[in-house]
Amino acid sequence: MSSNTLTKAAADRLKNTAAIASISVAVSLCLLKVFGALLTDSLAVLSSMIDSLSDIFGSLITLIAIRYAAKPASCEHRYGYGKAEALSALTQAAFIAGSGLFVMYDGFSRFITPRPIADTGLGLVVMIISIIATLILISFQRYVAKKTNSQAILADSAHYVVDILTNGSIILSLFVVRFFDFQWFDPLTAIFIALYLLYNAYLLARDAIALLLDRELPDEIRCRVEKTVTALPFVCGMHDLRTHDLGGAYMFEFHLELDGSLSLCQAHEYSDAVSAKLRKEFPDAQIIIHQDPSGIKEIRLDDKLVNNKRNKS
Repeated sequence: MSSNTLTKAAADRLKNTAAIASISVAVSLCLLKVFGALLTDSLAVLSSMIDSLSDIFGSLITLIAIRYAAKPASCEHRYGYGKAEALSALTQAAFIAGSGLFVMYDGFSRFITPRPIADTGLGLVVMIISIIATLILISFQRYVAKKTNSQAILADSAHYVVDILTNGSIILSLFVVRFFDFQWFDPLTAIFIALYLLYNAYLLARDAIALLLDRELPDEIRCRVEKTVTALPFVCGMHDLRTHDLGGAYMFEFHLELDGSLSLCQAHEYSDAVSAKLRKEFPDAQIIIHQDPSGIKEIRLDDKLVNNKRNKS
């Protein structure tokens, strides 16, 4: 089953379950890492605990955004509230960036004033448990994101992908300190984690801003729309296709080329048939169709965009 075959209600339920699971895991891991950081005094473990705090915050924001985005369209918001998920991802990006800067500052401070790690064995146990729990959660989140096209769930999953990498590096750091007594390796690991957090925040912010600015959907989806529409026998062609993501639901707008001798009622029926066909491919899609007589000469958006591209090159 592809993500596009889910109804909006089913997708909302699945996203809600994923968000609650994320919060539960994040709280459990954060408490575990607080215990580990206090007993080991490891900056790397502390940085992972701070990252888990950001996961809790991010997952709470995700849950709120998902429930808000599920609200039906209103007179004030006729396209719905789906882009609340993009705002959620943008908020998470800011929080991740702040966490990264904090960890980086503490890492440099530890280089100036070194502090030994107390119990590396306990720290290793804590981080291994964290990795196992995180892998299970990521698998479920990726499944949900694939089924629902949820940017909020995908952004939340990105937190935990970072956790896998950071927890792995922390295990390496604790191993090096335990067996080789290289105390400087702990703050060095924390600094690298901080840099990766900042890079991950940039990626999340970039994608969220692109959705808020109505970036066109991927070429694969645009081609599917064109193929679906032009396959109907009464369609002479189409042009000026514009697409964007409303936050889990797609928006398609295009000019439909029909036989110019058709009556207005017949042209309207054909347009409804095109919309019905597209909604079989993309449930809950919002579709706007402008009917054009085939062969009419007019100024087209497609031509303007091609000319703009040529002028820039």
